[in-house]
Amino acid sequence: MKLFIIEDDEGLAGGMAFALEREGYQVVCFRGCGDSRRAFERERPDAVLLDWNLPDGDGLELCREFRELSGVPILMVTARDMEMDEVMCLECGADDYIAKPFSLAVLKARVAALLRRKERIGQRQLCSGDIRVDEGKMKAFKGGEELELSLTEFRLLKYLLENRNQVLLKEQILESVWDAGGIFVEENTLPVNIRRLRLKIEEDPSAPRRIKTVHGMGYLWEDLHE
Repeated sequence: MKLFIIEDDEGLAGGMAFALEREGYQVVCFRGCGDSRRAFERERPDAVLLDWNLPDGDGLELCREFRELSGVPILMVTARDMEMDEVMCLECGADDYIAKPFSLAVLKARVAALLRRKERIGQRQLCSGDIRVDEGKMKAFKGGEELELSLTEFRLLKYLLENRNQVLLKEQILESVWDAGGIFVEENTLPVNIRRLRLKIEEDPSAPRRIKTVHGMGYLWEDLHE
């Protein structure tokens, strides 16, 4: 498996790479955002170890970019160790967080856990009629054709399929898809994304057969038996 280490401290990056290579991983090191961003688009590693403070950019912003492109596991590695720092990392799309200084044994355990989680998710697919969601690849298909979905639309579709034939309250969907109970989400965000999703999967979006509106409550994904 290929790992990217994005860390400007050459000594630390070298030590991390040496320890992980001894575990059988292929490791590629980068000192900043520019080279790692271009390499990520070309190679798509199996996991990323990403420092927060980089000489040519913000690691949190880079984390957001990677998350928009892929579901790759991301471990933030940073000298910041306050609770709010960890919260910020996770809200930007990181899967885990480790504060410096750390032991290499803990680092190896964290990386192994991330990859095990990725493997479990990668084996899971959700299907309803001719709609299929591949969680590992973060892709969705209709009748074998890939759907062009934004990350939010993908998350929304996945959540609906996970809870098919159940009425989902608006608050439930906001909390699961947008996090934090949708506190900072505009009132029309959910209906707008529902409408966009219907345009891409319904035969007649004005008379939806899959994503039903339950007035005064929320939405329901209904399995079609054709």
